[in-house]
Amino acid sequence: MDNDITQQPIWREMLSGNEYDALSPILGAELTRVKGLVQQYNSIDSTRQDLMDTAIKQIIGRHGENIKILQPFFCDYGRNIHVGENFFANFHFTVLDEGIVEIGDNAFIGPNVSIYTACHPLAPNERNTGREWSEGVTIGNNVWIGGSATIIPGVRIGNNVVIGAGSVVTKNVPDNEVWAGNPAKFIKKVQ
Repeated sequence: MDNDITQQPIWREMLSGNEYDALSPILGAELTRVKGLVQQYNSIDSTRQDLMDTAIKQIIGRHGENIKILQPFFCDYGRNIHVGENFFANFHFTVLDEGIVEIGDNAFIGPNVSIYTACHPLAPNERNTGREWSEGVTIGNNVWIGGSATIIPGVRIGNNVVIGAGSVVTKNVPDNEVWAGNPAKFIKKVQ
C-alpha cells in the first residue's frame, strides 16, 4: 500500500466513528485508486492463484496466511479489512470498509455476503451533504456466514458462530450460536 492516506486528518476522522465529509477529494482519490486495484484483481485469470494472492494482499489491510477471496470481490478502501488465518470468501464478497472490519481465523464467507460499516443520516437534506460516519464490524474465529447474508454497521459476531443464508444481522451475536432470519435471531447453540 504505497499511499499513506492514513496520516490524513480526514482518514482519522472517518475511522473515529464521528461524522466526516464522505465527499472529501482526498477520500475520493483513495476510492478511485482502490477501485482500480479491485478491477485489476477481478480481471486476473482465476487459474493464476499466485497472481490473485499477490493482488489481494495489495488491497486488504492486515491478513494471515492462507487467504482466498474468489472473484468478483468489491470493497471501498480495502486497507480497513483485517482477516486472520485460513480465510475464505466466496463470489461477490462486498465490504464497505469506511470503518474497520476485523475477521478472525478460520472464517468462511458464503457467496453474495455483504458487510457494511458506512452510516448515513436519515433526513435527506443532511444525507445530501455527504456527511456520514462509520461503525466497525468484528467477526470472531471459526465463523461461517451463509450466502447472501448482510452484516450491518457496528455488529460484533462472536467465535464459533453460524449465520444462516439470507440473514440480515442487526444485533451482536454471542459465541457458540446459530442465528438466521431477517432480522437474524437466535436459533440454537452450536454443539
